[in-house]
Amino acid sequence: MELFKTVTVFATLIAMVLVLFGFMFLDAATVQTGPLLWLLDAVTGWIGVSYDADALRVPFGLVGLASICVGAFVYAFSTRFRARGMGKSKDGSDEDSGNG
Repeated sequence: MELFKTVTVFATLIAMVLVLFGFMFLDAATVQTGPLLWLLDAVTGWIGVSYDADALRVPFGLVGLASICVGAFVYAFSTRFRARGMGKSKDGSDEDSGNG
C-alpha cells in the first residue's frame, strides 16, 4: 500500500507540473505575453542576444501541446496502477483483498 501511495502522489504531481508548463507554453505561443516570455526576455537581455518572437510561436505551441499530452498520459496510467492485494476495480476479483 505504501508503494501505491508513493506512485500516486508523485505521478499526480508530475502530471500537474507538466500540464501547467504546457499551458504556460501555449500562452506564450498564442498571446506573446506571460511569465515564460518575460523570463526569456530577461535572460536574452542579460546575455545580449536577440530573438524573433514570431519564430517561437510554433515551437512553443508544439512543446505546450506535447507537455499537456504527456501530463495526461502520466495521470491516466498512474490511476491504473494497483498495489498487491488491491484487486480489480469493476469485477469480482479472486485476488486477495487483504480482508481475511
